[in-house]
Amino acid sequence: MKLSELIEGLDGPDVEITGITADSREVRDGFLFAALPGVVVDGTKFIDQALSQGAAAILTHENYEGSLPEGVPLLQQVDPRLGLAELSARFYAPQPDLIVGVTGTNGKTSVASFVRQIWEQIGIDGASLGTIGVVSKHGSKKLDHTTPDPVTLHKALKELTEQGVDHLALEASSHGLAQRRLDGLNFTAAAFTNITRDHLDYHETFEAYFNEKKRLFSELLGENGIAVIDADAPGAGRVIEVCEARHINVMTIGRKGRYLNLKNCEIDGFSQKLTLVHHRGTSEIDLPLVGDFQASNVLVAAALVAAGGVSILEILPVLETLKGPKGRLELAGSKDFIKETGKELSQRAPVFIDYAHTPDALETAIKALLPYKQGRLHVVFGCGGDRDKGKRPMMGEIASRLADCVYVTDDNPRGEDPSVIRSEIMAAAKGAQEIGDRALAIQTAVDGLSSGDILLVAGKGHETGQIVGSEILPFSDHEAVEAALENN
Repeated sequence: MKLSELIEGLDGPDVEITGITADSREVRDGFLFAALPGVVVDGTKFIDQALSQGAAAILTHENYEGSLPEGVPLLQQVDPRLGLAELSARFYAPQPDLIVGVTGTNGKTSVASFVRQIWEQIGIDGASLGTIGVVSKHGSKKLDHTTPDPVTLHKALKELTEQGVDHLALEASSHGLAQRRLDGLNFTAAAFTNITRDHLDYHETFEAYFNEKKRLFSELLGENGIAVIDADAPGAGRVIEVCEARHINVMTIGRKGRYLNLKNCEIDGFSQKLTLVHHRGTSEIDLPLVGDFQASNVLVAAALVAAGGVSILEILPVLETLKGPKGRLELAGSKDFIKETGKELSQRAPVFIDYAHTPDALETAIKALLPYKQGRLHVVFGCGGDRDKGKRPMMGEIASRLADCVYVTDDNPRGEDPSVIRSEIMAAAKGAQEIGDRALAIQTAVDGLSSGDILLVAGKGHETGQIVGSEILPFSDHEAVEAALENN
């Protein structure tokens, strides 16, 4: 593809571009290399390496003062990250016809998964993209980030389109929004789940974090787009204000919702009975999921599908078939107990796995399970290293206040001393047990379960590795729970 097809008003050599990358190690003959300003290192330091590997053009920031060999175009922009997103969208076109995005601190993965499942049930070839990878009926593929870099993203979208996928539900992370990874997408609708403390190690302040989340509505969603908002969630009012200022149509859900009003919610075993009021009447739904927050996520997903033109009456029956994504308050097994008569199994102690790794998410997960406990509620959790340290005592306090038995263990310590991380949690986790070895902590918790108890293993969810230093060691909460239950 000629560079002039990627850049409007090109002033310079119109070279042939064979690929795009922001990683100098991936440069091949004819590639455009995006030398981006990094958090630690400026990408311009790698321009010479990229040129030596055959780079045909360089994109970078406007302050770059270096020179390039004759015949190699230098594209300097105020915001080269935005430029990379737009170039990637053009080079790797096309993308699915209908794209919906979901942002918020918690619930993004569940909403995207539910949207994909609803589409599939009603005959639409759709996909979800985010924390658990790219998923469609054609298969699944892991991603390194919730919102991948623009090149990886648009390569994935092109592949989906070539497979016949024309609908996509995508998670919009704060990092992805801040780094302009999504600016080359055309959103039909966008959803907001909630906002609570997270990623302050990167954004520094809660307000800066929230502002990046709002970009999905203030800048990326077109004026003809539709916003879906959980009206009951923290921050909902501020997002609605952003949308109304741009005259964007807003569909709200929840107990305060106007499009899908949750009139009543009753626990029914490990399911829920929802009473919903909408513009076509009232519907009763048997939702096979645990927790108020999953009910909210399902309603957000239903409204997103409706925003794409599907009748709400066609959507609602499908909600009774939904399955939670892996590691999202997932019932992973149970420790069973035999009555003294020995005739049959009676009560059991279920074990749930959840990705909760923020104070609000941990509190939400624990509170979701409290109505189900007949005995004690046990919680195993830790906090990640090289991330927001302020949430560690907050999570310790939440766990010790709400749960009966708390086990503080390692999560992904990364470059930090795991014992320091645990000590910062333990400072506010009164009565908790400290067990650094995560598998041992899970085994100890399972061993301590009695009839009617519940165990929540929080923090890693679907992950299959534990980041220790610069290594990713194989580890799965699912496998650890399975092994612990087999030992009982």
